[in-house]
Amino acid sequence: MPYDRPALVRHAEQTIARGSKSFAAASRLFDRETRERVWLLYAWCRACDDLVDAQDLGGALGDQSGAAERLERIRALTALALAGERTGEASFDAFGVVAAECGITARMAEDVIAGFALDAAEWHPRSEADVLQYCFHVAGAVGVMMAVVMGVAPDDEETLRRACDLGLAFQLANIARDVAEDDCAGRCYLADEWLAEADIPPGEQFKPPYREALVGVVAHMCRLAEEYEASARVGAARLRFRQRWAVLAAAGIYGAIGRKVARARGHAWDRRIGTGKAAKLGYVLKAGLEALVPWTPSGPRPRWSLPELSARARES
Repeated sequence: MPYDRPALVRHAEQTIARGSKSFAAASRLFDRETRERVWLLYAWCRACDDLVDAQDLGGALGDQSGAAERLERIRALTALALAGERTGEASFDAFGVVAAECGITARMAEDVIAGFALDAAEWHPRSEADVLQYCFHVAGAVGVMMAVVMGVAPDDEETLRRACDLGLAFQLANIARDVAEDDCAGRCYLADEWLAEADIPPGEQFKPPYREALVGVVAHMCRLAEEYEASARVGAARLRFRQRWAVLAAAGIYGAIGRKVARARGHAWDRRIGTGKAAKLGYVLKAGLEALVPWTPSGPRPRWSLPELSARARES
């Protein structure tokens, strides 16, 4: 039986409204067709994340036992969705719809699921390359799918790598903001080599003697986020106006999070940093002006991007 697409779109709209106010705000700038497809893709990403972490809309982590079984459920439901079969789960049916409409492949989906597998395995990064590899799976690969949803050709590698860079920027800012929350959940996405260079013993980054050193480590991560954000803006110039506006707005809103973390230094984790409604509106208006006259920023590419990260993913 065919999908009830309007019902799936309504479900996806409600999911993004509750799951990410920043993405929900930026998505409103797309044309209707693209906006609905973005919502459908987000619903799948959110459902996968919640399922593997036993949480609800990114809330507190639940009981982590049985993570491997939950991961296999994600793979099974995603495979059904890609085959055009009903899954019994609205968010996975939503993925089936957007994948069929836009040409999202099983390889693209597996790149994302591999990030959930790292969390399920209680993985921890040893090097900066490991951190970026994780960011690729959980956000950069989503950026690639998002670009395809926006109409970028699947073989337009240059634009896709810029979309990947935006996902990397978003995730680096997320990690910088959520260091304290991750620590409480027994997770750490700061590379061992970063902590060693700062003379921070493993697992002790929040102890008072190491707080200032931790600020330096996170400042480095925020600088990385800015590099990837700048690279992503190059790709945005290649998009149609509405897509360009939405991407630039999202870049501004999320980029502000990383910059606020860096400015707050040791107080960055006193409360969860975000952007208020007025600030979001400001970034949306600024992005609209920037989008009117597309331009190509100059500057060096970040060291790691889509081709290298994809190759590492195939090897791991």
